[in-house]
Amino acid sequence: MQAAVLHEFGPTLSVEEVPRPVPGPDDVLIEVEVCGVCHSDLHVAEGDQPALKGATKANLIPGHEVVGRVVERGANVTHLAVGDRVGVAWNFSTCGTCEACREGMENLCRKAVITGVMVDGGYADYMVARASHALPIPGNLSSEEAAPLFCAGLTVYRALKRSGVTAGQKVAIFGVGGLGHLAVQIARAWGAEVIALDLDPAKLALAKDLGAAQTLNAGSADDIKALRKAGGVHVAVVTSAAKAAYDTALKCLRPDGVLSVVGLPSEPLSFPALTLVGIEARIIASSVGTRDDMRAVLQMAAEGQLRCITETRPLAEVNAVFERMRRGQISGRVVLRCCGGQHAH
Repeated sequence: MQAAVLHEFGPTLSVEEVPRPVPGPDDVLIEVEVCGVCHSDLHVAEGDQPALKGATKANLIPGHEVVGRVVERGANVTHLAVGDRVGVAWNFSTCGTCEACREGMENLCRKAVITGVMVDGGYADYMVARASHALPIPGNLSSEEAAPLFCAGLTVYRALKRSGVTAGQKVAIFGVGGLGHLAVQIARAWGAEVIALDLDPAKLALAKDLGAAQTLNAGSADDIKALRKAGGVHVAVVTSAAKAAYDTALKCLRPDGVLSVVGLPSEPLSFPALTLVGIEARIIASSVGTRDDMRAVLQMAAEGQLRCITETRPLAEVNAVFERMRRGQISGRVVLRCCGGQHAH
């Protein structure tokens, strides 16, 4: 089969022929239709996040926004059938027995195995998935639309949920990329007044189309001043990987406001204690999400409340996609089409 393989940390993957994997007794073999390209994949490839770098297996096939059809199932698998269309997210598997798992926070399982980091992911014609964590996809969602929901959609859904977003609140979304454009839609579906901030006018126009009540230039001192003067926001969700976005977001909070940490700058975040104390700010971080969160996201999308804007490229163009991502030139989400996508319905 064809796959994009990370042989050494750096800017490029090698697209080559590799053996087709074999599923274990608790696994399914998926013929991959599409796999979304997430910013985390770029972090994995470049080895610029020490925690991820240390966990990355040798000769890795990245990719953790995977949608495809079950073509083979292990001896213990009964709830999925050959032909079922399923998706695979960041958590390839979780233990189910640790404290985090038992308390409904399986996304924080210390024994979790990560798709496309610790085991091979979806930048390939076929991949093995743990059957317990391969989730069926509603029939009315295309594979291209569904794939990015398995990380981008899931991550912002949980971030907004953990931030306690409710109807009538003002919610600022910093960065209207793959995650941000989905965050705008979820917050709006929950009845919030959404303010989208980005440096790119095209991304702000997209946010407007998706229902943002207001769009602001994140780099404009005047725009930020006006937002503060209007009272600030209840929740600021930062999906951007720029440290400057966090510094700006904190300034935009109203008293008792929530700063939601989603994007991953490579340098540490730092805030003056007095600034935090002065408004009793709350900082809430969020890590992908659980399978229950994922089911809720798929349901929102199936009901038409959430639509991922995608562009499909062949797997062979993965390095060109990475280069565009580095330059911030992607609107919405790019999904890579693999062999199952050649004859997908």
